[in-house]
Amino acid sequence: MKSDAPRRSRVSRRLMIEYLVAMIVFVAAFFIALLVGWEVCRAIVWQPDDPLYRLLTWARDNGPLVVAAGLLAGWLVITYLFLRRPLKFLDDVVEAAQQMAARSDTAIALPAAMREVEAQLNLVREQSRRAELEAREADRRKNDLLVYLAHDLKTPLTSVIGYLNLLNDEPDISPALRARYTGIALDKALRLEDLLNEFFEITRFNLSHLELETRAVDLTRMLEQIADEFAPVLSEREMRCELRLPERMPYACDPDKLARVFDNLLRNACNYGDPGTAVEIDGRSDESGVELAFSNSGRTIPPEKLVRLFDRFYRLDSARGTGAGGAGLGLAIAREIAEAHGGTITAESADNRVVFRVHLPAHGAPSGRDCAPEEG
Repeated sequence: MKSDAPRRSRVSRRLMIEYLVAMIVFVAAFFIALLVGWEVCRAIVWQPDDPLYRLLTWARDNGPLVVAAGLLAGWLVITYLFLRRPLKFLDDVVEAAQQMAARSDTAIALPAAMREVEAQLNLVREQSRRAELEAREADRRKNDLLVYLAHDLKTPLTSVIGYLNLLNDEPDISPALRARYTGIALDKALRLEDLLNEFFEITRFNLSHLELETRAVDLTRMLEQIADEFAPVLSEREMRCELRLPERMPYACDPDKLARVFDNLLRNACNYGDPGTAVEIDGRSDESGVELAFSNSGRTIPPEKLVRLFDRFYRLDSARGTGAGGAGLGLAIAREIAEAHGGTITAESADNRVVFRVHLPAHGAPSGRDCAPEEG
């Protein structure tokens, strides 16, 4: 059972040991000095009227009082000297905290005895600065994304209004032309719906968290169903999905949220895969857990972009050119859900191939974990 008692730091333990050693050495030296002094005084022939003799005689007659006074005086001196050190350390830590609060670029420096504390404070300072920079960068990307989406909303909306005005202003238009204008307006309206869903996606991702609701499922059946649902999308791009999975992959998870991970990975492969190629889903299950790989042919992703794929609001440049880019949250949410299940999701790319690997541990999803919001 874990103890609730506070764990002493290395500095406090060392100070305590040094204090105890100093007290033991002082007591031993004090009694040795008494014994040596006693023997020296006995070897000297004293005169009865010598003031020093009278003082020593008084000390002999009041031996317990003299010993107690000497021990008390030594204890007070040693305690005072040792109390000065932690108080000085405390002042140094307070000064370091003020330096951290002031966001100074100067590294925190503490006495040699507090090197461990110095390293921890510098680590916290660096982590805080890094988190602040990441938060600013995420906020900047989010603001840029909102500007992009606002611009994208205006373009299809203008087209919808334009074609509806044509239909309204020309009641005698031919059925073929009317059908063409109506089809274009419908396509633009559907694009508007997608963009509005992206706005809702951003709001849900920032404001909501849902707990996992786990139950036993067959991941093979789940992936087969998702692949079937993507058949029309794949067909439009002249792509196909090839599954290489065991007959059954039983696993305890939140099926709705884990299905969203697979949906996002397959959607990403559709958006960035080369037309006329296959999206390959490989899987295996053993005592270590479940391993899945989503592979597609497509432009090699540079390493500097590959490491940012799972960042919130990050989108590859090509997404804006194709109109297929989402809010830049799909892969970020996929990672959140995978980690909520105790697993990992990674990406690699080389030789015009992109592979996303999902590992889910054998114990299944831990209960009570928060994850990204579920797509409505």
